[in-house]
Amino acid sequence: MRVAFECTIIAMPESLAVLSLRDVATVPFALAIREAYERFGFVVIAEHGIAPPLLTEFEALFRNFFALPEARKRSYHLPGGGGARGYTPFGVETAKDSRHADLKEFWHIGRELPAGHRYRPSMPENIWATELRGFRDISLAMMAALDHIGRQLLAAIARSLQLSSDFFEDKVNEGNSVLRVIHYPAMPAHATESVRAGAHEDINVITLLLGAAEPGLQILDRNQRWLAINPAPGTLVCNVGDMLQRLTNGVLRSTTHRVVNPASERAGFARYSMPYFLHFNPDFLIRTLPNCISRSHPNLYPDPITADAYLRERLREIKLL
Repeated sequence: MRVAFECTIIAMPESLAVLSLRDVATVPFALAIREAYERFGFVVIAEHGIAPPLLTEFEALFRNFFALPEARKRSYHLPGGGGARGYTPFGVETAKDSRHADLKEFWHIGRELPAGHRYRPSMPENIWATELRGFRDISLAMMAALDHIGRQLLAAIARSLQLSSDFFEDKVNEGNSVLRVIHYPAMPAHATESVRAGAHEDINVITLLLGAAEPGLQILDRNQRWLAINPAPGTLVCNVGDMLQRLTNGVLRSTTHRVVNPASERAGFARYSMPYFLHFNPDFLIRTLPNCISRSHPNLYPDPITADAYLRERLREIKLL
């Protein structure tokens, strides 16, 4: 059904809707994001409000980190930690059901919790690289900015589901959310069976992705076609994760996506991306919303599961645990 939108729709290409965050509190925005998520599971957000100097500082910080000697980077890796914090080396993470590791290395930043917090067993302390000035402060500033945007988007998603705007607030306010900074190195000259990121779905509630302007990101549409996603610089991509799909009984789609290897003319260039994986609080019980169940659409997920249990189950599948 077509809706007469009053909010600013920057573009509505054949692939993804592009919405302005300035309109996030409006009814038309909620209708538009639900339509986008039912159709593709992805949307592009423009005018997101993150200060350009912070974006520049944050990207430069991690370009410098990934340029450090391999031994130094590995000193920030915690074996057995599931990659939850700090550095995960190249060639570790493997997409579910894939035989080949992804061609990437990454760093994880999580929520800061006080000592003795009840979620400490699920959420370890952050690790900070000591070589780079401002590493902690710049990283936490970026995480806070993305978390603020994510919670605004969840309020709109709640309204689109005929829930109160604050429905998600006490379910994500202390969530096990993670800011991941990914470095996909320049490709080798020889052929490889691995790809930068194998086909997968995200585990979490929603993902906010910066850095998708560099070619490579593709999503799988309903007709099993891979669509290239190359949003304009200065925008971010936001997609539905498996936890939100489970909560909404598949009404909102968690879409398979991947990062393919570059064309030969771009093979010598590294790629950087910065996804923020917004998670539920660890003890939140993911139980299908009653208003997403009907006689024609029965409950696909009859067994509730806590967010932490679901996360650990999925991390084992991708070989991080």
